[in-house]
Amino acid sequence: MSVEAGPWRPILSGDLADRVNRSIEEIVAAFPAAPPVSPYPGERTGESAGLAGGNAGHALFYTYLAEATGREEYAEVAERHLDEAVEALATEPMGASLFGGFAGVAWVAEHLQGRLYESEEGEDANEEIDTALADLLDHPWTETYDLIGGLVGFGVYALERVHRPTARLCLERTVERFADLAERRENGHVTWFTPPEQLPEHQLETSPNGYYNLGVAHGVPGAIPVLAGAVAAGIESARPLVEGAVDWLLASQLPAGCGSRFGYTVSPGVENTSSSRLAWCYGDLGLAAALLAAARAVGRKDWEEEALSIARDCTGHPDESAGARDAGLCHGGVGIAHLYNRMYQASGDETLRAAAEHWYAKSLELRQPGEGIAGYRSFFGGFKDGPEWLASKGFLEGAAGIGLGLLAGVSSVEPAWDRVLCLTVAPVD
Repeated sequence: MSVEAGPWRPILSGDLADRVNRSIEEIVAAFPAAPPVSPYPGERTGESAGLAGGNAGHALFYTYLAEATGREEYAEVAERHLDEAVEALATEPMGASLFGGFAGVAWVAEHLQGRLYESEEGEDANEEIDTALADLLDHPWTETYDLIGGLVGFGVYALERVHRPTARLCLERTVERFADLAERRENGHVTWFTPPEQLPEHQLETSPNGYYNLGVAHGVPGAIPVLAGAVAAGIESARPLVEGAVDWLLASQLPAGCGSRFGYTVSPGVENTSSSRLAWCYGDLGLAAALLAAARAVGRKDWEEEALSIARDCTGHPDESAGARDAGLCHGGVGIAHLYNRMYQASGDETLRAAAEHWYAKSLELRQPGEGIAGYRSFFGGFKDGPEWLASKGFLEGAAGIGLGLLAGVSSVEPAWDRVLCLTVAPVD
């Protein structure tokens, strides 16, 4: 069944809603005293600005908390976090990326305008950011194209304020750079390659020749809703790119019986039969949510039906195949719950609602009382000395994101913050 999206509705009730609300309260109580520890480069200090692990992400959490509860003191905390993030733009070295750089701080400032604060008439604090990004994009692009650090992230930023001419120019140039990098196949398929020089060592072991990435965070599924948003904004040059990319993606499914419909990557010269986890960053569920966002942006019912079919298949996976060691948004239990919740709210599919409720409950079970922040610790891999458990306050993998995801289950405030995760596309005025 597919229905048009209505007002956001809290899906949790009774004892589970009570437990989720208590957990949110515990996060809020523990948050101020938690040390500013983050695994991201440049984000291990209290002055950190970044969206993924720093003050910009914290401002998102407190703003939505203030809106859901009506408590002014949370808005005041949000303003302090946002002010610190914006001030850091002028005082700290910072790259351009969405999740670790100035584009992410600027996205949050734009997103919270009208929610947290009102700007002076005629004032546009982000115009300089638009100009910087437009200049950066006015050249051949040789870095990653992904959401976390590359072109997809710049597109997300530009879509948030595409009604502004300077931001529209950023979006147009983002589409141009996607067109430059695109691989076009004779069958009309379009995709983007990640060369070996952009891969970490542990991925080179399995993909020595590079790969085509199937994760929302780092691959083609993240590009699809951004390009669909560009089409919705009237940039027609994005249409053949997004249509070809969806065709390529759907043709890249694993053989039947592999455990998931999509793997992590498609690697030249390597047989791809490894199933993927349930998560936002990688796997069928995040991919389905991104495809649904794209479908809604351009009115493609066939894409929508395919996205919901993939999501429904995910509900049959055993919990142990999800790979959820913690509760974070990126690859944890609350992230899974929020993906199901977002797709339920868009479709009215009760199977997805039941899955969301299950994963909210599962996320509470992942707490470790007395550890981390209100019992939530974050699992980080990729370190030379092995994975680490950290008490992270961050949006992407820590307590701020967990709080936002939990809040979306018990509040009637639509979690529009998930546009930064490519789960919805900003409306075009």
